[in-house]
Amino acid sequence: MLLGTAHRGKIPTVPDLIRDLNAATLPCQTLPRAYLTTMRLAFTLILLASPAAAWEFRATPICTLAETGDAGNLTVTYDASLPEYTITITLPDATWPDAPAFAMGFAGDRPINIQTDRHSRSADGRSLTVKDTGFGNVLNGLEFNMRVYASSGDMTIGFDLTGITPAIRDFRNCPDANLA
Repeated sequence: MLLGTAHRGKIPTVPDLIRDLNAATLPCQTLPRAYLTTMRLAFTLILLASPAAAWEFRATPICTLAETGDAGNLTVTYDASLPEYTITITLPDATWPDAPAFAMGFAGDRPINIQTDRHSRSADGRSLTVKDTGFGNVLNGLEFNMRVYASSGDMTIGFDLTGITPAIRDFRNCPDANLA
């Protein structure tokens, strides 16, 4: 079994991958503990050393902050003509469940959890969008933390926030308006 393949079309979470890794090492229990520990550490470092996608900022046609990774696409926009912020998270090969709430958890120096019932799914179910006139908590969560997790129903995906600082500062200073 390949790691993460037994999740029935859902994107595996980090705990799922760790559980799979531990299950895969059960036949190796006769090996010395130091060897297993070293191999687990090496595997973890290889995963962490994978190239991180870069956060991008665009000021036209509307202020846009975006990241594309293996977990999916995360896009934050601000349209001064409305005025309205949106956050859209699109899954590459799965669909968001039809759930009553959407939550975001930010992990790092300034952890925060936020939740809303004002979200919508795209017609194909791959994208989930939240719209609001204020996004201070979202922008602060993105700028001052290391990871963000998006959850709805039984689906949770995460994004690495490494390298977001220049793009989020540009987004906050977007010429279209006085942003949060």
